[in-house]
Amino acid sequence: MTPLWTTRLEGSLNASVIRRSAATRGGVRPRGVYSRDVRLLLSILLILMFVPSYSVLPPAPRLRAQGRMIVRAVPLDSGDPARRRVGRLTYLGGVSLSSDDPAFGGFSSIHVDGDRFTLLSDGGTVIRFRMRPGWRISNLSFGDLPGGPGTGWEKSDRDSESMAVDPVSGTTWVGFEKYNAIWKYARGLARAEARARPGAMAEWPENGGPEAMVRLRDGRFIVFSESAAWPHHKGRAALVFERDPTVDPSDGFRFSYAAPHHYDPSDAAELPNGDLLVLNRRFALPYDFTAILTVVPRAAIAPGRAVAGVPIATFAAPLIHDNFEALAVTREGADTIVWMASDDNQSMLQRSLLLKFRLDPADTKKAPHRP
Repeated sequence: MTPLWTTRLEGSLNASVIRRSAATRGGVRPRGVYSRDVRLLLSILLILMFVPSYSVLPPAPRLRAQGRMIVRAVPLDSGDPARRRVGRLTYLGGVSLSSDDPAFGGFSSIHVDGDRFTLLSDGGTVIRFRMRPGWRISNLSFGDLPGGPGTGWEKSDRDSESMAVDPVSGTTWVGFEKYNAIWKYARGLARAEARARPGAMAEWPENGGPEAMVRLRDGRFIVFSESAAWPHHKGRAALVFERDPTVDPSDGFRFSYAAPHHYDPSDAAELPNGDLLVLNRRFALPYDFTAILTVVPRAAIAPGRAVAGVPIATFAAPLIHDNFEALAVTREGADTIVWMASDDNQSMLQRSLLLKFRLDPADTKKAPHRP
């Protein structure tokens, strides 16, 4: 379908040509006719330069309102299905998620509240469901963020890479990588309420912006860049916001995070003791993703300081491994539960995985962790 604005421009141009043809017939050239035509043509050219050609660019795919999701169990180690241990984690089960909806996948962040799950993709699509015992899915719903940077026509306009949720109010904050922006949404992602582009994030690269964000229980926020570094510092740039970053984006401090060698932070979550659990992933040719979980002591984070995490689990062959980008921490009784989800990049070479682990206490008598 031809956009309305294109039709109007064509009509205006045709009308101008007709007026000029009629006015100049027989050699008569009324004063001002050509100058008006020139101004009109220049205006049209300017519009064509700065307005996207929506008749050429296809819109970003959107999830259908009514969809279905296929769930299949996956082992931690396909060569040893009985294996349950990886570093300090005990595998409690996992599934691959798939759908015939072309917009499905690309999950970059996750929120878990009891048996209620929210998966947010890097294209602004949202999937919600309840997880019953036995990995049975119910109350499945598909949707989209109700607003964000840009027009929303292209997927990059909704490059939503990180998410943090206030467990009391349900308020949700989403980090948009391309725009280095943070938006705030009402409970249930019902509507956008506020936004900010913190000055400290302004120079982060478009493909290395707020990849990981966590809201601490004391109300502070921590945001990690995927690839930026502070001037004269090593490690990945990170920020602590003392309060809601959409209210006061200048109140906080900088620090650096030293990810494992060749890895980048992709998500983070707060542990019950206040330390940070950081998910780090790596891509290597020809087409291989691996991941390392690290624990960063909360007390180590301070203005200007460089902090490194302690590796507690590595996901590489022969264990299940993919482009893990989403991390959540919950409690089940006395147990600390770790959830991980992967971004399949909507590629047939990858999967959308949802894995569940128990975090076991550190045993200082044992040697450093092994995959």
